[in-house]
This record gives sequence, structure tokens and C-alpha cells, in this order.
Amino acid sequence: MTVLGFHSSHEQVHPAELLRAVQHAEEVGFTAAMCSDHLTPWNPRQGESGFAWSWLGAAMATTSLPFGAVNAPGQRYHPVIVAQAIATLGAMFPGRFWVALGSGEAMNEHVTGEVWPRKEVRDARLRECVDVIRRLLAGEEVSHDGLVTVDRAMIYTLADPQPALVCPAVSVATARNGADWADGLVTINQPHDKLRELIAAYRDAGGQGALALQVHVSWDPDLDRALAIAHDQWRSNVFPPPLCWDLDSPEAFEQASAHVTPEGVAEAVRVSADLGQHTAWLQEYVELGFDEIYLHHVGKEQRPFLDAFGAEVLPELGVTAPAPVVAIDPPGPAENRRPDLDPVPAP
Repeated sequence: MTVLGFHSSHEQVHPAELLRAVQHAEEVGFTAAMCSDHLTPWNPRQGESGFAWSWLGAAMATTSLPFGAVNAPGQRYHPVIVAQAIATLGAMFPGRFWVALGSGEAMNEHVTGEVWPRKEVRDARLRECVDVIRRLLAGEEVSHDGLVTVDRAMIYTLADPQPALVCPAVSVATARNGADWADGLVTINQPHDKLRELIAAYRDAGGQGALALQVHVSWDPDLDRALAIAHDQWRSNVFPPPLCWDLDSPEAFEQASAHVTPEGVAEAVRVSADLGQHTAWLQEYVELGFDEIYLHHVGKEQRPFLDAFGAEVLPELGVTAPAPVVAIDPPGPAENRRPDLDPVPAP
């Protein structure tokens, strides 16, 4: 039994159509959803850039699914604003929202005009942001001087329970570094040996919570078309770090991917016309230990994928609903928390 979720790609699908897609995903049997928070698509052909936080309110109000979002605090977003957004969704939809906090990519963050920091600086900045966000979600008044600056911030509308803060990791080092602050881990499909190593690094360093995996798939009844869809939409997304962190525009990703072949894309995307093959691949990820799997069909048209997987794949995997997504042992109320700020339960 595992959670099968729908990854909602703001970079590829207009937000109104994406809202209809996630509603349909629930109708056909998906039990969770997630999205990333991008300012730009990965390449010009993807062509969309809906604002995740606006969309999340609509999606959570019109489905009963739990949702996650991947966000990068520290440059484009001040951590106080991120904390306020997390708290509001958590207050409106208790136990249904989690956020994965990462160090970001230049393509989304360079717009502030600030220098794109070295990775070790970005990691240190992220850790400061996580600490600030945790304290704000616990009801503290926070001031902080470091790689980010906070002056007497407080969130007045709090979530109860506190939403989970998850570590997004594609490398072993990032998984290990996130183990001491995260309520769970989310990664992307990679070779099995790499995934085992990543899970072990997180758990051996004390990492707690659920293990989630985003799986890029391309399905069409015609295999050639499935491969063509993957190559058209996702060939700009096959590059490992640090390149994917440091390219700064869709056009740069497009240029870098000019010589990526369809077969090269198939190393990063599970491409098949055979729904039984897709089921077998997903079962392998379950056996690796992942509690939640989020499927991202890399094409722009989502409904045929949702209908096919809802009818043929999900029933074979014993899909279940997730447990409430909440912080593990969150900080208690601080001494400087105002006594009148107890969270109000949702009706």
C-alpha cells in the first residue's frame, strides 16, 4: 500500500487547466498532489509560469487531497513571507499541506538582481531560513541577522498542527545535510543504487518522516509518440547538478539541451506505452521504501494520462490515502509568544 500522487506542473500547464487536472486526478483515484514553485518554465516550449501559492488555495479548496509544494526561501522569497503562506494554508486546511524547502535555481532567483551565491552559501542561507520559518510557525517573534535579515516578525494566523517542512534532495550530500531539520525527504527518480544511497544517507544521519519520490513519466498508446513527448518537453531537464542550479533562463536550458537525444531523455523519464511496465516500475520504487510517489506526466496534456493510470495502474498498486502531513516534534510555544495567538481550529 502506498500513496500515489499527481505532480502538477506549473511550468507546462495553464493554471486554470491544471486546476481541472488535479480535480480529475482525485476523481480517478490519486490520493495526493504536489507542485513546484517556479517563476519560469525550464524551456520556452513548456511556456507557462503560474504562481503556485495562488493556485494552491484554489486546488485545496476544490479537492480533499493533501498537497505539497517545493519552494526556495532566501532570495526571491523572504522567509517571513514563506512562513506566512505556509501558516495560512495550514490554518485553512489542517494536516493537508507540506512544503519542501530547497536552496533554489538561478533561473528563478536571478530576477532579484542579487548575486547568485555559491552552493555552500545557498545551503547556509537555506538553513537560516528554515530556522526562521520554524520559529515563526511556532508563534515566536523573530529577529535575525545573517545571510537573511528579519526584524521583529510574527505570524498572527497560525496552523494547528504545524505543516511539515521537508528536505528536497537530488544528491546524497543534500539528503544528509537535511536530516537534522526535515520532517521528511522528497527526491526524483534516479537509478536505484543512487536512490538507495540517498535514503541511507538521510536515515543514517537521523532523518525522520516519510520518503517521497517524484517520478517523471511519459505515456501514450503509441510508443513513438510517448518518446517524442518526453523529448519535446523534458530534454532540458536531464542535467545533473551543478548545471541545473546555475543556468539562468529557459533559453539557456534550451541551448544546453540542443544535442540531447530521445534516448538520452529516456534515462531521466520512464517512457512506455505499456501500462503494465509503468506499474512494474512504480512497484520497484515502493520496494525501495518510498511511502509516497508523485507521478509527473511530462506532456502538456494531462487527462489521457490520468484516465489511463487511474483505470489500469493505481488499482494494481493498492493505493491508499496518506496520513496527516504534520511537523515531527515541532518547537513548543516560545516565551515571547503572545498568549492570545492560539490557533483557531478550522470549522
